[in-house]
Amino acid sequence: MINKLAIHNLSFGYQDKSILKDFFMAVGDGQMVSVVGPNGSGKSTLIKCIDRILTPASGKVSVDRCDVVKMNRREIARRIAYVPQNALRVFPNTVFDVVLMGRRPHLSWKGSAKEEDKAWEMLQLLGIENLALAPFSDLSGGQQQKVLIARALAQETGVILLDEPTSNLDIWHQIDVMEILRRLVRRRRLTAVIAIHDLNMAARYSDKIMMMKKGQIVASGKPDDVMTGENLEVVYGIKANVRIAEDCPFVIPLGRVVQKAN
Repeated sequence: MINKLAIHNLSFGYQDKSILKDFFMAVGDGQMVSVVGPNGSGKSTLIKCIDRILTPASGKVSVDRCDVVKMNRREIARRIAYVPQNALRVFPNTVFDVVLMGRRPHLSWKGSAKEEDKAWEMLQLLGIENLALAPFSDLSGGQQQKVLIARALAQETGVILLDEPTSNLDIWHQIDVMEILRRLVRRRRLTAVIAIHDLNMAARYSDKIMMMKKGQIVASGKPDDVMTGENLEVVYGIKANVRIAEDCPFVIPLGRVVQKAN
């Protein structure tokens, strides 16, 4: 299998605080990879370094064997789509216009019927075509998140990065979004990297899980290999039962690990 996305010896930090340390990662076509770990483990930082929102102190990020550092923003946008955890800026546009922005890396600002058709396709795919003419700023947080995912899919890149894509969604829409993503990854041979807190969602929908702690990978592999009581205790400091249902592990938290006094 040829690696679509490869990270070698990546390090990043703020002043004297190290966030990522000598990080390695390789993801092939048609793979959905979830990056899990406690708050502060470096998940979001990793996503932003891949998309060059943040500039690593050292290391290399490659897509299709091309160095991301050597690309301009438009070239990156043709290869990598990014879905932030929240809409940090308020778009004064309609939902349709926000999704249409996803086509920007491929053409000039002058649109075409083909580009509009692609935007409609993504709105329908996410089941939000009824919101097309609504102002983006008037939507709920969960609705905005689905619009941002539709915009990223409209870019038609080989790699899509998602930072907590289900955090503002109810359980029905969480499942809906994860099933859409998994279906697209398989049908279109996409490479998806998802920073996510929900361990059971990660286990159910991912081909591979990377479990992080303090900027480094503690465990990496298939969900049933990574989701173990031992790994959860080391990474999260919790006791948990891990059971198998429909060939998928699911985590039942039992409580925190009590630290022994010296």
